[in-house]
Formats: sequence, structure tokens, C-alpha cells
Amino acid sequence: MSDEASATGREARGEGLVVGADGLARPTWAATDPLLRDYYDTEWGMPVRDERGVFERLSLEAFQSGLSWATILRKRPAFRVAFDGFDPDVVAGYGEADLARLLADAGIVRNRAKVLATVRNAAATVALREDPDGDLAAFVWSFRPADTPRPRTQHEVPTTSPESLALSKALKRKGFTFVGPTTMYALMEALGLVDTHLLGSHRRGSSGVWPS
Repeated sequence: MSDEASATGREARGEGLVVGADGLARPTWAATDPLLRDYYDTEWGMPVRDERGVFERLSLEAFQSGLSWATILRKRPAFRVAFDGFDPDVVAGYGEADLARLLADAGIVRNRAKVLATVRNAAATVALREDPDGDLAAFVWSFRPADTPRPRTQHEVPTTSPESLALSKALKRKGFTFVGPTTMYALMEALGLVDTHLLGSHRRGSSGVWPS
């Protein structure tokens, strides 16, 4: 914890939350770094229901594998430029020149397997529009569970669920890759399919999808 956070924040008793100088309770991971705090306060867990938005988040979750989310968040502007705003139609058409360009771009994560997966997943996203269950956004949201966790501490937050496992398997059948059940659970958290904000957090229940 930074000196500033130590001076202005206190841990909410038994909840794994830090109450900041603004009086708002957040989990430790979102309590100090301004970038993570803003992401937590304004974006994480809010419903995303458009195809491009879901594709972007699915892609970034795949790039995050083995890295910190802060690293990906700091690189997100560069990712958006490099991948043409995560337009699935454009990314699906990438060829060897684009692959070389991306692997030379120090602004993003230059992992060949993850870059290739993003292109492959873009093509799968385009193909999914013909699916009876709808486009990528509708498909992912169809795996929303009947209930959501109610964690009091970060240790109580699940990393997988039956629904994330089912979503992982379903997407793999549709041609997607880098969509393991843990990655898909993180995606479900980010998109608002589940609410894993800790009980007592100022963001708990803020998505409108789940009651607090």
C-alpha cells in the first residue's frame, strides 16, 4: 500500500476492503493505483452487451493470461490502435503483414500465440453471427448464471464456475481459442454476468444486473 493510501485509508473490519479518503470502500487491488481505482469505479462489472465490446474484453482477457491486469490496462490504448478498435471484421482479415506489424509493436503484448488467437477469434466472432443464439455478445450472455457469489473477502471470490466451464467449452466448439474456464470467469466478472464485488464495496449491486 502506498504512503498516501496508508495515511488516508483503513481496512473495513473483516471484509477485505479499504475505505479511502473519499469514504468509498474498495478491495485492496483497486484501492491505491489510480488507473485500477478508476477502472474499478467506472467500468469493471458494468454490463457490456455489444459485439465489439465483448470481443475486445475477450481479447484482452486472453492477453492478460500470465500477466497482471494493470499491465493490460496500461497498454489498452495501444491495443485499441494496434487492433483497429477491435473491429472483428477488420481483425478477421489480418494477414502476414499485420502479424509482423503486431509482433513489432512494443506498445502491446508481443506474444505470437495470443496475437494469432485474437485474429482467429475475430473470424469466429464474425461466423457466430449466423448462430441461432445470436452474435458473440448474446452468446456469452446466454451463460449468465441463476445467481451470483456474495464474497466478503477476496479469498471467497471464485475463479471458475459451472457456467464459465460451459462457456469455455461452447466457445471452443465455435472455433475460439485462449478461452479457458478461468479466463471466461474473469470475462464474466468484467462484463457483469456475475457480481463479485465484495459485500460492503460501494460498487456492489451497481450494475443493475444483480441486487446488492
